[in-house]
Amino acid sequence: MTLDPSYLDYPLRRYGMDHDCYDWSMLTDRKPVAWPDGKRVALWVNVALQFFPLDQKGKPFPPPGGMSTAYPDLRHYTLRDYGNRVGVFRLIEALDRYGVKASFAINAELAERYPYLLRRVAERGDEILCHGWNMDTPHYGGLDVEAERDQVVRSLDVLRGHGGQAVKGWLSPGKSQSRNTPALLVEHGVEYMCDWINDDMPYRFRTAAGEITAMPLSTELEDRFILLNNLHSETEYADQIIDAFDFLNREAGDQGGRLLALNVHPWLLGQPHRIGEFERLLAHIVGHETVWSAPPGEIRAAWLAAQP
Repeated sequence: MTLDPSYLDYPLRRYGMDHDCYDWSMLTDRKPVAWPDGKRVALWVNVALQFFPLDQKGKPFPPPGGMSTAYPDLRHYTLRDYGNRVGVFRLIEALDRYGVKASFAINAELAERYPYLLRRVAERGDEILCHGWNMDTPHYGGLDVEAERDQVVRSLDVLRGHGGQAVKGWLSPGKSQSRNTPALLVEHGVEYMCDWINDDMPYRFRTAAGEITAMPLSTELEDRFILLNNLHSETEYADQIIDAFDFLNREAGDQGGRLLALNVHPWLLGQPHRIGEFERLLAHIVGHETVWSAPPGEIRAAWLAAQP
């Protein structure tokens, strides 16, 4: 049986991308980016502060890292809560020790339940990203656009109200989006999103409501992906981050500035048997004079300034 010729006939068939969300370009062909003071690698560490409901609905799919046994799944619920009660403070101490400027992606419901966490982040002056309402409220294809708009508005209003920041960045729960998500974010004052991971550098992303910047927050280098998905040890996790930095540092010497983006979870790396490996990788990276540690808003601003 042969395909009807119309099967391969659609308006956006062309070289490059079959959509207009962003321009097709090879990383090596772009204008080199110079980070401040001639640094080669921009280090962005994002700490994910998450709330996983004990009565998780898991619709239309269970949240990554969520409850996995019959209700009440106290074993996993209390482990996630450990990160917000204990682990996060170990991460903060490590970031302070090595002078790393981080961002904190916060579920809005967590900010309501544990306002002291939001106050601690705000008092430190760290950049706050909206991480949706909670980890069981995904943005996905098929979600009614008005229902999604309500989720976006409610989440942003809570964080902006309690954190005292404009909150210009967004990380969806589970990095899941619908076709409407980017435009809804632009409509409500979000300037960059961290869900798309198809590049090593920021890029311009078009929506019906205007432009937003895609800030790729690596999944391959995420602690949850390496430790829980790939079942690698914490030592192997640190080794992989160090390998990635060393490569990007060399590449940047020939091709211009690069971005090393690390997403970390306090309930994982804040454990006493893992925090030392996180400190080891930070010591290696910041030990290089070629590194610029900055939150995503500053990195985005520097990148935009370098665009033609």
